[in-house]
Amino acid sequence: MSQPFYITTAISYPNGPPHIGHAYEAIATDAIARFQRLSGREVRFQTGTDEHGLKMAQAANEKGKSPQDLADEMANQFIVMCDKLNVSYDRFIRTTEADHHKASQAIWQAMQDKGDLYLDKYEGWYSVRDEAYYDESELIEAEGEGGNREKLSPQGTPVEWTVEESWFFRLSKYQEPLLKLFKENPGFLKPDSRRNEMIKFVEGGLKDLSISRTSFDWGVKVPDSENHVMYVWVDALTNYLTGLGYPDKTELYPKFWSNGGDINHIIGKDIVRFHTIYWPAFLMSADLPLPKQVFGHGFLLNRGEKMSKSVGNVVDPIALADAFGVDQLRYFLLSEVIFGKDGSYSADMIVTKTNADLANNFGNLAQRSLSMIAKNCDGKIPIAGEKTDAEEQLIGELESCFTDIRSLMGNGEYPIHAAIDLLRERLSATNQYFADQAPWALRKTDPARADTVLYYTAESIRQLAIMLRWVIPESCDKMLGLLSQSPDKRSFCDMGNAIESGLTLPAPNGVFPRLEMPASQAEG
Repeated sequence: MSQPFYITTAISYPNGPPHIGHAYEAIATDAIARFQRLSGREVRFQTGTDEHGLKMAQAANEKGKSPQDLADEMANQFIVMCDKLNVSYDRFIRTTEADHHKASQAIWQAMQDKGDLYLDKYEGWYSVRDEAYYDESELIEAEGEGGNREKLSPQGTPVEWTVEESWFFRLSKYQEPLLKLFKENPGFLKPDSRRNEMIKFVEGGLKDLSISRTSFDWGVKVPDSENHVMYVWVDALTNYLTGLGYPDKTELYPKFWSNGGDINHIIGKDIVRFHTIYWPAFLMSADLPLPKQVFGHGFLLNRGEKMSKSVGNVVDPIALADAFGVDQLRYFLLSEVIFGKDGSYSADMIVTKTNADLANNFGNLAQRSLSMIAKNCDGKIPIAGEKTDAEEQLIGELESCFTDIRSLMGNGEYPIHAAIDLLRERLSATNQYFADQAPWALRKTDPARADTVLYYTAESIRQLAIMLRWVIPESCDKMLGLLSQSPDKRSFCDMGNAIESGLTLPAPNGVFPRLEMPASQAEG
């Protein structure tokens, strides 16, 4: 019996509507979750919104709304995005929910009982945009308005000097345990470049962390305190426990966390420090198990440029999905971007890529072969004759492809693009087989041989659709429907169950229409 698999995105900060970067993380995490489900594992997939903190309070004030009203409005936009993009989450968590306040207060109490919290005064640099504290040595200087030099965070965001009473977490106590974690468990943080960055950061010395605020009240209340709210990252990181029922004894919590579940966080590279230094230290303090892996993916760039509201290149993912199709957008992002590195996209790149791989390669193959079956075989899967070397090679290479994909996706690196590359090669090879065998010509000279070619083409399409379901689920389900494959025959365990001769097929319909550049998306 395989180990239960728990996977999460970072929870998005909803002080503005979702952009394509949010969509990329949700789609990539969804693809991994779907792959594990197709492999027969019990999967729990969580995403959500991080709704507390000073940044959220300020955004609400600027809009003349209460923080809760803004949180409700914006969280709904993220839910709409996930549903539109076919993101198969099991729980969409909101940090304003009552069970999350309870979980955050429980882990706080556990850290306090450990003796790891103390009251003092915080004086230092704070970035409201990052919701992060920075040491003086981490700051950079840049030219601000009026030509004045100003201090900025390592991310280039403004910082302000903050002085207030605060609870502190003894982060310094966990310097050596964290170094031990990184060095003895290299798989904990991927890619390796992120791990090396965090080792260097911890080796530079850890200072105790301010984990409460008194200058505003939009957050989770600190237990037994009237005027302190939790530092937003204590609250935010705890969401991964909340969604499993912590601290209550639910069925989910022991299955996916406390009994050594396969716990995986998929996050952006800009928040690796919070997830691989603060989070494991909090968990160590509370005597809770650590995640198996944190994966820090790269940024999605618009034509090579980082997205920015000031530049005006922030793109609505729902508009892209409406313009090009949900699965087309999913396929492009997952195949074009090397998971773990920065990637670039543009409307013309989406059109070119998906037309070549989906419309021309997969869609054309299915339409031509299934139309021949409809016309020449009474709409039924024909009987296959004896396999020649061409069929042996075709099916053998599909089997090898399946083995290679499972190996790639099972090593903790998640080279999604490489797995899709293997499938694209098999699509091209199947197209080449179909063209080389020319069943339309064989129909005139050797009908039985033509039937054999059509049978093995249909079987190849079936296997390819199953192997691609985690990438483009809706389209592959349509393709499998055209092959009369019932919903209970579409998992990886069905790969070896060849399509049945005599099976009646519905009338063939195109699954991947060719895309044209919409006028609204035309650039340059």
